[in-house]
Amino acid sequence: MKITLTGSLGNIGKPLTKALVHKGHSVTVISSNPERQKEIEALGAKAAIGSIEDAEFLTKNFNGADAVYLMETLDAAGGFFTKNLNYIAAIDEICSNYKQAVLQSGVKRIVHLSSIGAHMDKGNGILRFHYNAENKLKELPEDVSIKFMRPVGFYTNMFAFVRSIKEQGAIISNYGGDVKEPWVSPLDIAAVITEEMEKPFSGRTVRYIASDEVSPNEIAQVLGEATGKTDLKWTAIADEQLLNGMLAAGMNAEVAKGFVEMQASQRSGVVYEDYYRNRPVLGKIKLTDFAKDFAAAYNK
Repeated sequence: MKITLTGSLGNIGKPLTKALVHKGHSVTVISSNPERQKEIEALGAKAAIGSIEDAEFLTKNFNGADAVYLMETLDAAGGFFTKNLNYIAAIDEICSNYKQAVLQSGVKRIVHLSSIGAHMDKGNGILRFHYNAENKLKELPEDVSIKFMRPVGFYTNMFAFVRSIKEQGAIISNYGGDVKEPWVSPLDIAAVITEEMEKPFSGRTVRYIASDEVSPNEIAQVLGEATGKTDLKWTAIADEQLLNGMLAAGMNAEVAKGFVEMQASQRSGVVYEDYYRNRPVLGKIKLTDFAKDFAAAYNK
């Protein structure tokens, strides 16, 4: 198949590109970074350098594709630390560009990277843009088949723990304890997307993706052992205290509030309700596997 991928060569995009090329597909990778071109081509794919904020560029690179992989990224819209960014509006605009490009190119098969929490229109914090994105794509004609991929929290998000461990000797969040929650490796996400690309497309479907289910206290124990900090604890603080810390670090206020609300929904468990109704088979990469990468980053 001819497949166009958005998302450049990130944590998902690189292994996804490798897998699809290995399976004999003709892959075009969209990236906003010209320096990625040689790396994309070295993987056996075609590089399309341009912006996902440009609907005409997207249309050109969706033309002739048998399937497209769509993901939204805040980096393309300015990132978490751009003070005046309205991130919801920025992501909504990217989704509108995707919708326009799909309509104008005539592509009929979409795999969309959504998220846990995308079933909620409120109470999910920063994850609300995934709800908006799914519903924007659902406005496409019925003959456009869409597979909504809903991964849970990425292991790679845990790299943010390095700073608080080094500075405060603990993992700090506004939730914690012994209740297990799901986490996922980008490698398992790429494997599932590759699988879904090769399966029949029909209508609109949802698939959750997870690798392991562990509690905050278990995470502290595993990461502590991996880094040699065997006394590492996961410490829960108040929402307001977490928010103030994010704002002091220079994070966009709307984004910071969104993260705090998202993690509060993890604390209550509401964000996971649909996941547990549609619980997937867990992937191959476990927390103990990721802990090796975390330790390498910690000791860098």
